[in-house]
Amino acid sequence: MTSSTTPARAPVAGPIRRGPHRAWYVAAVAFVAILGAAGFRATPGVLITPLRAEFGWSTGTVSLAVSVNLVLYGLTAPFAAALMDRFGMRRVVALALLLIAAGSGLTVFMTASWHLLLFWGIFVGLGTGSMALVFAATVVDRWFVRHRGLVTGILTAAGATGQLVFLPVLAWLAEGPGWRWASIAVAGAALAVVPFVWWLLRDRPEDIGTTALGAEPDQERPAPGSGNAALRALAVLGRAARTRPFWLLAGGFAICGASTNGLVGTHFIPAAHDHGMAEPVAAGLLAVIGIFDIAGTVASGWLSDRIDPKVLLGLYYGLRGLSLMVLPSLFAATTEPSMLIFIIFYGLDWVATVPPTVALCRRVYGADGAVVFGWVFASHQVGAAFAAVAAGLTRDHLGAYDLAWYAAGALCLLAAGMSLAIRHARTR
Repeated sequence: MTSSTTPARAPVAGPIRRGPHRAWYVAAVAFVAILGAAGFRATPGVLITPLRAEFGWSTGTVSLAVSVNLVLYGLTAPFAAALMDRFGMRRVVALALLLIAAGSGLTVFMTASWHLLLFWGIFVGLGTGSMALVFAATVVDRWFVRHRGLVTGILTAAGATGQLVFLPVLAWLAEGPGWRWASIAVAGAALAVVPFVWWLLRDRPEDIGTTALGAEPDQERPAPGSGNAALRALAVLGRAARTRPFWLLAGGFAICGASTNGLVGTHFIPAAHDHGMAEPVAAGLLAVIGIFDIAGTVASGWLSDRIDPKVLLGLYYGLRGLSLMVLPSLFAATTEPSMLIFIIFYGLDWVATVPPTVALCRRVYGADGAVVFGWVFASHQVGAAFAAVAAGLTRDHLGAYDLAWYAAGALCLLAAGMSLAIRHARTR
């Protein structure tokens, strides 16, 4: 019975929806944006040999520019997450794509190795670091309550799809018209995505009068950030760094970066070329990795909603380590069945580590999860940068990459043990 002084409250009706929830449209725009930025992520392995041939630069010199790119790609991520919270995803991602286009386009004018460091290393590193995986994590946190793992997997797979789309084309351009045309193609792709981001991406469900997918109509959502974004990113790092799970996640993800972007993504094509394989064929094999990476990452996202993420990480790292130890014996002038088996297996495992890592950051660090993942991702890129340079120096001094493959395999086994040691009860 209702009190005479307190009138009965009518139920709050949520917005009437026909068709898919708006969150799926936002995820689609994010997918296209990440896809557009992925082109330059696929470029280093294709351009190492042409740059050596034209400018006489050593593998170590070119790898240094790659490593600067990879470090900035990672170190920018946590600040980008805080900037997205402060100024919105649309502004940050649109500016990042413009920076990628500028860096890629300006490489056609370079004449000295420091130009490569500036354009390829710094400009593109800052641009790609301002979106990519931390952008995916932010989209998922703001727009999804249900299907978070699945959507994380789909958006992570966008990078692999970009590799799939761009690698064969970039390899053909680099070998035919020339590497400058490959750089122009990447700049054009990044520019083409900017209008989609500016007109179609929305920062928060509340901006258009709706709620996140799976959220209750009256569910409290985090308010937009205020204050200095850089200080917030550093404050989150300070809190996370005092916890054991952060170092286990960061250490494992550093090894993840070393064994993917840093080693295989950068040096697989020149390593295959050392054994007599044509560069377009080797680039095609990396594109096949991209095909199977899509399936593996989406499946990993689905599994992350159902299985303990640390168990998934332990399994992924362990299998990756064993496969890398076998790789040196598989290189040949032609594509043998054993190499195809490696490519399929490695593709399924390539970035399958991302959805469970994002899930663990969210479980342990709550509302700070996206920024913490930005710092964990920074360690991924530091590991990738170290591996890119170390593998290049290994090739320059030993004449082969074998030691680099074996060392990366052993580190992946270590990462498996670190992942299984994570305790993911909320720290605060």
